[in-house]
Amino acid sequence: MKYSIDKKENYTIITIDEKKLDTTVAPDLKSEFVKLNAEGINNLILDLQNVKYTDSSGLSSILIANRLCNSTGGLLVLTGLQDHVMKLITISKLESVLHILPTVEEGIDRIFLHAIERDLTSKE
Repeated sequence: MKYSIDKKENYTIITIDEKKLDTTVAPDLKSEFVKLNAEGINNLILDLQNVKYTDSSGLSSILIANRLCNSTGGLLVLTGLQDHVMKLITISKLESVLHILPTVEEGIDRIFLHAIERDLTSKE
């Protein structure tokens, strides 16, 4: 699987450099999510701008990342979704479960906002 990881202090950006997120790629991606979570990384931005197609296994890997992030108080943000990928998410009725934004920059802003909200809630 071709991808890049850019680790920052408060978040990590994973850019998928594949046209298809399917059964040939999804297991490696799931493993990467689990490994990052074990390292204590709980805020992920998954940049899917290069992904033109996904199937249920690709969607499953995204849901695993979402669950891992949520379980540690973090956030998964999907960015750069192409039409087919967005259509599958909509058909699956997951657009209300997943955080989807157009750009990585907006994803970064959303993660910082999430951290502020979490801090304010914990002080109450």
